[in-house]
Amino acid sequence: MPVKKEGKSGKIFHEIVDPIIPRFKLKDLLQVIIGAAILAVPIGFTEETWVLGETLPLVNVFGLLILTLAFISMFTYYQYHRQQGKDHLDEFVKRVVGTYLLSFLVVAVIMSLIQKAPWSVDWLLAFKRIVIITFPSSLSAVIADTFK
Repeated sequence: MPVKKEGKSGKIFHEIVDPIIPRFKLKDLLQVIIGAAILAVPIGFTEETWVLGETLPLVNVFGLLILTLAFISMFTYYQYHRQQGKDHLDEFVKRVVGTYLLSFLVVAVIMSLIQKAPWSVDWLLAFKRIVIITFPSSLSAVIADTFK
């Protein structure tokens, strides 16, 4: 069966029928990883952050995690999803969760490489340090994701 090529009218019709949905693509993935590393490195290499991970209560760490997700959500909503409304909630959730998880993984790798995330000795301390550093790291990641 021969393949039918779309002309200009087919592209216009496709753009009208299928609204532009901001999807999380490979380019976005790379931008989030680099953006997360931009602030993960200088903050993750400071002794103040390591001590904060030791002293900050777990409830405060979870508060930072929730605050981080809230900031990513607000920025992502106003940057990408405000025009679509509630029609593309799944894409919105994917972008927010994906940004946070990628940032968390970047920080975890960096902290593990400099031996400040003692997973086998004290996994709670490692988790707390990573969540604390993921706060600014994910914000730089979400901003880097906006670059064209």
